[in-house]
Amino acid sequence: MSPTAGPTYVVVGGGISGLAAAYRIRGAVGDGATILVFDPADRLGGVLRTETLCGQPVDIGAEAFIARRPEVPALLRELGLADRQISPTGVRTTIFSGARLHPLPSGAVNGIPGSAASMAGLVDQLTIARIVAEPDRPLRWRPGADPAVGELVAERFGPQVVARSVDPMLSGVYAGSAATIGLRSAVPTVAAALDAGADSLTAAVRRALPGVTSGPVFGAVAGGYRVLLDELIERSRLRWVPAAVHALSADGGGWVLEDSDGDTTRADGVVLALPAPHTARLLGDIAPRAAAAAARVPVASAAVLAMAVPAGTPFPPQSGVLVASGEDLHSKAITLSSRKWGGRGGPELLRLSFGRFGDDIARCTPDEQLQTWALADLDTVFGIRADPLGVLIHRWIDALPQYGPGHAELAAEVRSALPAGLGVAGNFLDGVGVPACLAAAGRAAGAAVAAPST
Repeated sequence: MSPTAGPTYVVVGGGISGLAAAYRIRGAVGDGATILVFDPADRLGGVLRTETLCGQPVDIGAEAFIARRPEVPALLRELGLADRQISPTGVRTTIFSGARLHPLPSGAVNGIPGSAASMAGLVDQLTIARIVAEPDRPLRWRPGADPAVGELVAERFGPQVVARSVDPMLSGVYAGSAATIGLRSAVPTVAAALDAGADSLTAAVRRALPGVTSGPVFGAVAGGYRVLLDELIERSRLRWVPAAVHALSADGGGWVLEDSDGDTTRADGVVLALPAPHTARLLGDIAPRAAAAAARVPVASAAVLAMAVPAGTPFPPQSGVLVASGEDLHSKAITLSSRKWGGRGGPELLRLSFGRFGDDIARCTPDEQLQTWALADLDTVFGIRADPLGVLIHRWIDALPQYGPGHAELAAEVRSALPAGLGVAGNFLDGVGVPACLAAAGRAAGAAVAAPST
């Protein structure tokens, strides 16, 4: 690649983390720099991918963000897109457990209950009694501890709460389970309440529950995430290089990257905005300790099937279904998108998610089988034999990190072992979701532009 007149900054990875990093770099360095984004995909955006299904936009990757965190609303305002933020209709989510639907427990934090009443009908009476008695049992808690969520919840409330309430939530968010996700990643506010002296898990959950004036938990972007992605691309004035980066090496005060087309590029600063395994590979020679830490982050794969069905298909008035452990379904979650976000006329849209940590469903199952499973699950859950007007399937391979116990220490080790002028971003660092990715991207961009100019 031919040299450029001003400084050059390279972002490796064109997902939301990479695009946000490019935008922040542009804001820091101004118009005189060249910003290159390397990504071999057919489009930029990573796991944010908006398609058109029967004339309607539908996100077939992530579709929502935590609206109570400030990052996404602030960015939308900054980009002049505040009017694009939408909220759910308020219809409830359900849990499929024991071959029937149950209301999602209220007064819970990521499925961990703050009262026995919220679990009524979902767990048996012995478990209800155990939850009632939990505040009276001694709690041994070491501030700073980070056990697996399932370990703590099973010990305090019993295994049914894990399988029927916590696992459905964590499977839907992380494609993982309560056995593989650390407490501080899944429910940081509960961990903070325990650190602050809550004398029971029940008390910690109650302290962590948001107030009634906190507003909706989730938000989305009208028109799909492509609205945000397109604006970031335009504002950052990046140049997209549709190639993968195979090697990264230091070169004086800068960097040299070799891509899959055999070209080399010199950069003054670099952001790696990639999944953990790819980050570990590129860091192997220049930051071995950071590479080793990134390589210890397990990853899962998932597949999303979006479907349009005729308007008036008699789905119940709910936003979707989370599936408890051990149920005879293939999908882990069903989102009734038109019910969740409001009807826009035309066909009803829904999404089904497949794949959990440790299985190969997303990697190996043919599209035809996923569609067969989706139709069977809709019949089992709702008693509806859907007649699809259109179907889209996308697979997210190794894209969902598992935030195990002690994950924050891994992320800190990755960052602390990086050389100057190199930043890392991505969802494997600070938590799943667009808000966490935006925060990490800003930090990574700052590290990249701090490189000395050569």
